[in-house]
Amino acid sequence: MSSAARRIESPDAPPPQQLGQRRSFYDAASATWLVKVLPGEFNVAHRQNEVLVTVLGSCVSACIRDRDTGVGGMNHFMLPASATGMWGDDAKSARFGNYAMEKLINELMKAGCKREALEAKVFGGGNVIQSSTLVGTSNAEFVLRYLEQEDIPCIAQDLGGNLPRRIHYSPFDGRVVRRLLNSTDGGAVARLEKNYATQFTAAPARGGDIELFE
Repeated sequence: MSSAARRIESPDAPPPQQLGQRRSFYDAASATWLVKVLPGEFNVAHRQNEVLVTVLGSCVSACIRDRDTGVGGMNHFMLPASATGMWGDDAKSARFGNYAMEKLINELMKAGCKREALEAKVFGGGNVIQSSTLVGTSNAEFVLRYLEQEDIPCIAQDLGGNLPRRIHYSPFDGRVVRRLLNSTDGGAVARLEKNYATQFTAAPARGGDIELFE
């Protein structure tokens, strides 16, 4: 049995709850638990068959794991740092990149991950709506700069552009499936990001490109 298998709970174990209410459901076809990570949230997976799922417009998600144990997590942040007048000004909120990155890394450390074994894959940062403020670009630049400063290798990235993305991340083996959504979904995803406190229902993927980041 691998070290990763020893450190992660059995696939039959119930979903862990230590990070608050988890929006998860069991997909019998793939024999996996799918856990939604909404804007302003982060989550850590502890089981082999747990997949973290999110939809990104201008937001960015960092998918970070311990490559030795297979324990990993995902965040979903909206802005690099707190800015008065934009979705509130609570600096200690996971909607801001500086706090979202710190909280996710701290939770991974609590779960037994080794900092020197961490690796990251980052996604999102699309400028999905016409605006003089390129929020997506700012988020993308922030996450790469943060990882470089923290000496966490970024082994894969899919940032920028003008299309929203759906991300499925399996921390146990590090795989990420990215599906590009249609440009017509961009406005809807942007509105959902701004109103993340309400129920988040991702626009269904209708075609688009799929990539696997191993």
